[in-house]
Amino acid sequence: MATNEGPNERIDPADDLRRGETWGLRWRTGFDRWMGLLLPLLFAVAILPIADLVYFISAKAVPTLSWHVVTSYSDYQAHDTLGVPLMTTFLFMALATSIAVVLGLFGGIAAAEFLPERAAGWVRMSANLLAGMPSVIVGYFGYFAFVLYFGWGLSFIAGVFTLAFFMTPYVYRTADLAFSSIPRPIREAAYGSGAKPVQYILRVGAPIAFPQILTGVFLAMAIGVGETAPIILTTQPGLLVPSTVFQPAVFMTYLIWTGFSQPAGSVALTLAYQAAFFIIVVVLALNIVVRVVAGRFRKRLQGLYQ
Repeated sequence: MATNEGPNERIDPADDLRRGETWGLRWRTGFDRWMGLLLPLLFAVAILPIADLVYFISAKAVPTLSWHVVTSYSDYQAHDTLGVPLMTTFLFMALATSIAVVLGLFGGIAAAEFLPERAAGWVRMSANLLAGMPSVIVGYFGYFAFVLYFGWGLSFIAGVFTLAFFMTPYVYRTADLAFSSIPRPIREAAYGSGAKPVQYILRVGAPIAFPQILTGVFLAMAIGVGETAPIILTTQPGLLVPSTVFQPAVFMTYLIWTGFSQPAGSVALTLAYQAAFFIIVVVLALNIVVRVVAGRFRKRLQGLYQ
């Protein structure tokens, strides 16, 4: 007996599968094509305001710069030159970075190599909390801890320790991640060959983790050099480079914070533009240095453990 089958009843299920695969392939191909066109546009949207800001600051600062402005350290000239703020900022960053590197490295190595997993998890959570804390809160902590509790007053040393406290979580996080990401066979081979923990850390772990640690240190420096609240709340601005740790000291960001509220053409506003320009140059230089140095170390280690 003949039967009349409709057109829908004679469709092969394999045809539906092939249609679905074809549609999915076309969608993915079209998405990749549009994203390839959209990402450069988004990059331009993100980079243009930054480039405009750098150009604006540079156009205001560079014409007013001179060798005298950068190198003068005399007391009567300190209010209209950058010599004292530049030198004091260098001292701030050198001491704060030294403290942050020591604390961050010891904490990161301990969490990655020695602490139990639960204790290391609590330490990591605390570091993440500190890294995400607003700088003004860190400034108030430094004020109550170092200025009032320890009795150091508004001084250079109080600002250094507050800035170091702010920078330490960034060094710790990269050190912890760097040592935790070392392949397990390398760690087992070192200990299996009789290496002690200190020998493994210094001779095996540190060379492998160095590029990441260096990135974290320079990141902490780049963030710290642009901070204002931890310094303003703990340090009284001075006109001279401090000769003792308990003297007043002026940071570059203090010039920006106080200068941009001044009228056009004033000395304070000119110094604010100059200080902002130097901070941009420092941050850019730090990024270039860390990329070059870390890249060379990665090339030396390439193929040894990857």
